[in-house]
Amino acid sequence: MKVYLFKDHADTSEYAAKVLIDQLKTRPNSVLGLATGSTPIELYQLLIKAFQDHEISFQDVITFNLDEYLGIPADHPQSYARFMHEQLFSSIDIRKHSVHIPNGTSQDPDQVGRAYEEAIRQAGGIDLQVLGLGNNGHIGFNEPDEELQNYTHATHLTQETRQANARFFGSIEDVPTDAITMGMGTILRAGKIVLLASGEHKADAVQKTVEGGISTRIPASLLQLHPDVLVLVDRAAGSKLNPDSYEVR
Repeated sequence: MKVYLFKDHADTSEYAAKVLIDQLKTRPNSVLGLATGSTPIELYQLLIKAFQDHEISFQDVITFNLDEYLGIPADHPQSYARFMHEQLFSSIDIRKHSVHIPNGTSQDPDQVGRAYEEAIRQAGGIDLQVLGLGNNGHIGFNEPDEELQNYTHATHLTQETRQANARFFGSIEDVPTDAITMGMGTILRAGKIVLLASGEHKADAVQKTVEGGISTRIPASLLQLHPDVLVLVDRAAGSKLNPDSYEVR
C-alpha cells in the first residue's frame, strides 16, 4: 500500500482526480470501478470539470459500480443508480450502454451477480477501482463477517451501516436491509485500487485497514494483499496512523 496524508478532503479529492485523469489520458478506453456515498462526490465534480475543459473524454470508458440497494428502483431518490446519474453520468459523454450498476429490483440477485461478473470479464476486467471506506471497515457492501464472498452477491447490511446511511433516507427504518455488491475477489482483481477516506470518524477504520492485521472482520484490510493500492486520506482520517511512516502531501 502507498498511503498519502492530505490537509483536507479537498486536497484528497484533487489528488484522486489527478490519478483518474492520468489513467484516462494514458488509456482512454479504461474500465473503471466506481463508488457512491459522500466521499467521492468532490472527485466526480473534478472529473466533470476535466471533461468540460476538454482534458478527458468518457466516450470509450466502461464503468462498473460497486453496489446497489436491493428492493428500491433505479429512479428512487436514494438509489445508487440515481446518485451516479446525478453526480457524474449526466454531465459527461459516457455512453449509456457502457454504464453498469447492479439491478436492485431483480427477483434473482444471484443471477444478477453472475451476469455482473460475466460483464466485467467481457470488458477485460477493471483497470482502476475507486473505493470509499465504511466506519466498520467495509468496502462496497462487504460487511465484517467470519467469511467474505468472492464474487458479486446479495448481502445483508449491518445495523451500523444502515445507521450510517440513515442520514440520506431520513430514518433508519427507511434504509434497505439488503444490497448487492461486488465481492472481495472482484475488488481485488482490479488492476489498481484507489481508496479515499475523510473525517475523524473514519480514523479507526483507516488505522485497522493500513496497520492492522488482515482479517475478514475488517474487510478493507484485505487490500494489503493487493500489489497496487493507493490510500488517500485527510489528516483527520489518518490521525491514528503512525505519522512518521507515510508521505504527507
